[in-house]
Amino acid sequence: MSICQKLVTEIKEQLELIVSFKSTKVKKSDDSFVSKGDLLVQEIVLDFCSRYLPEHTLISEELAPFEGYEWNLNGSYVVLDPIDGTENFVSGLREWGVGISIYTKGLHAESCIYLPELDEVAISGQPLEKFESRIHGLSSSLTKEDLSKLPEGFEYRIIGCSMYNMLNAVKGSYSRFENVKGVSCWDILPGLNLALEHGVNAYVNGERYNGQLLFPTQKYKILLEA
Repeated sequence: MSICQKLVTEIKEQLELIVSFKSTKVKKSDDSFVSKGDLLVQEIVLDFCSRYLPEHTLISEELAPFEGYEWNLNGSYVVLDPIDGTENFVSGLREWGVGISIYTKGLHAESCIYLPELDEVAISGQPLEKFESRIHGLSSSLTKEDLSKLPEGFEYRIIGCSMYNMLNAVKGSYSRFENVKGVSCWDILPGLNLALEHGVNAYVNGERYNGQLLFPTQKYKILLEA
């Protein structure tokens, strides 16, 4: 069993408790929400890393900001988004997910996208059912003006969960997913690496992505395209 499989198993074992925290939202300084569910998933992964990956540093959304850190391109890290789509989660929607990417000595080891309430998981090294689609996935950060400029002739979807969107692009359920506003490394590393594995074109800030480690030092614009 891979590291990500073990992590998914441990999260799944506490899913009932995690979901019970949907009504515990607190607004952060950036106007987004965090819940006790986010913090519990982070705690599960922290505990797991202390037991199985003690040489790895955890980079998690709910540990930010990372002021004063010296990042090492050859270092070992676990990059975590404990609940991606927290707005969906605390609103009672099922489209939220957990994203995990593991890098050892600067090299990608494995990644995982887990959508607990949809009972869907994608892990490095495991097959995925593939689809063909004309749907373009859009970021929920787009403004009304941005939406008015979209070309006609496509089906569009705005879901508000990067893990959900990127997994759909990896599977081919979306022909394309783009975030032009910029997001953090934990929002995208799992989807980017799964895209590479499954033959989906991946771009970061306009350049082809090649599996490199990304740090929480900037925002990243991304594109996944079949």
